Amino acid sequence: MMPPPGAPVEELLVARFRGHARRLFWSALVMIGVCGATAFFYDNLPTGFENWMLLAAAAFVVMLLVVFPFLVWLSRTYTVTTRRVIVRDGLGARRRRELSHTRGYSIAVRRGLFQRMWGAGTIALSNGVDAPLRLLNVPNASLVHEVLADQIEVNQILAHRDEHSNFSA
Repeated sequence: MMPPPGAPVEELLVARFRGHARRLFWSALVMIGVCGATAFFYDNLPTGFENWMLLAAAAFVVMLLVVFPFLVWLSRTYTVTTRRVIVRDGLGARRRRELSHTRGYSIAVRRGLFQRMWGAGTIALSNGVDAPLRLLNVPNASLVHEVLADQIEVNQILAHRDEHSNFSA
C-alpha cells in the first residue's frame, strides 16, 4: 500500500543483522584448545610452576583471542530501514554512518572463495560523494543486495511522485 502523495512515510525496520559469525571459528578453536590444555596440565605441571600461573595464562589467552574478537563482532550492526542503511560499530566510542535510499547509490558485492562457500559477501554502497559504506561479511549477501535495490527503487519512486504532486497543486 502506497501512502497518499505528500503524506509522511513512516520509517519501518526491514532488517537488522551482524556480519557472518564464521570469523569466530578460530576463536572457538582457541577456546577448545585452551580448555583442553588447562585441564591436562592442571596439577600436572613441572616443578617451579604453580596452578595459578596456568590459570592466569589461560585467562589471558581467552580474553585476548576469544572474548575480544567476540566483542568486536558483537559491536558492529547493520540496519536496513525503509528510508536508509545504518552501520553502527565500535567498542568504546560508537560510530554511526547512514546512507539514504532516496539519494540513490551504487551497490557492489565482493565475494571471496570462503565467502561464497558460506553465502556471505562484502557489500559496498557508494553515492559518488561520500566514502563508500562497507557492509563486511554480510550473511546472505545476494538477498541483502536485492532488498537494498528494491528499497532504492521504492524510495525514488515515492520521491519522484511527491515532487510531481507538489507542482500540480
